[in-house]
Amino acid sequence: MNPAIFLMGPTASGKTASAIALVEAGLPVELISVDSALVFRDMDVGTAKPDADELARAPHHLIDIISPEQSYSAAQFRSDALALMSDITARGKVPVLVGGTMMYYNALQHGLHDLPQADAALRLQIEADALEIGWPGMHARLAVLDPITAARLAPNDSQRVGRALEICILAGRPMAELLAAPTAEALPYRLHKLALVPAERAWLHERIALRFDLMLEGGLLDEVRKLQQKYALSLDLPSMRCVGYRQAWEHLAGDYDLATLRDKGIAATRQLAKRQLTWLRGMDDVETLDCQQAGLADAVTLRIAGWIKP
Repeated sequence: MNPAIFLMGPTASGKTASAIALVEAGLPVELISVDSALVFRDMDVGTAKPDADELARAPHHLIDIISPEQSYSAAQFRSDALALMSDITARGKVPVLVGGTMMYYNALQHGLHDLPQADAALRLQIEADALEIGWPGMHARLAVLDPITAARLAPNDSQRVGRALEICILAGRPMAELLAAPTAEALPYRLHKLALVPAERAWLHERIALRFDLMLEGGLLDEVRKLQQKYALSLDLPSMRCVGYRQAWEHLAGDYDLATLRDKGIAATRQLAKRQLTWLRGMDDVETLDCQQAGLADAVTLRIAGWIKP
């Protein structure tokens, strides 16, 4: 089988710079973004999107492909990524998938389970019930229908609790049971997986805080204002649930001051990084590099060159 590379890691671990270095080193690769936030147009500052110069030097597929008013599912990502990977391979190059949306990697490698499609009427009923009894109450309902799924979800995680309830009701079976079934959709490539992981969590936390401060200085609040003016947005949309954007929106709505925005944004980003690292620990056949090391991009290039050159 043809090779494909997963270049993974938590947020702020140096994935983008390392991916660009692969292209600039002359390796026969093309980059595919694996990031659920970078798909949105006009969301640049808060997503740490590669800038125009970086994209000119090292083009990335699947960046700026939809409006912030739209949604982009793991199923859509898998379909788009497979088509791109086939085209890249046909050009005699190796697809390098780079980013931190671990659910996308999982869907691409293992396929997707046959879960019911979203039902707008049922979702409205679930949300109406949640207004009456609260999301912890809805979580208790889920625990009756699907105790395994309920055990891994926080009681106030409205998005995931709501979707799990929706699936249970539509399928007539627990979501955990559906997810346990094999997908039989393995990825038809020889996979090499490299994760950039810090030796010290405190180092990553410092990077996250610095990057969030740079986003605020770089115009995150102005970006959110412009998005609100240009598009019909709400906090229920996936784009505005992205880390940093929700907190900026709530600050602009007067929910809290700038210092609280900073604290909440950094805390949410740390939680994202924690989830990403948890995903990585659960993945098979992953090689790691310490992203704190000097010369990280060179180390990544050397490792990946050894995988793709005969």
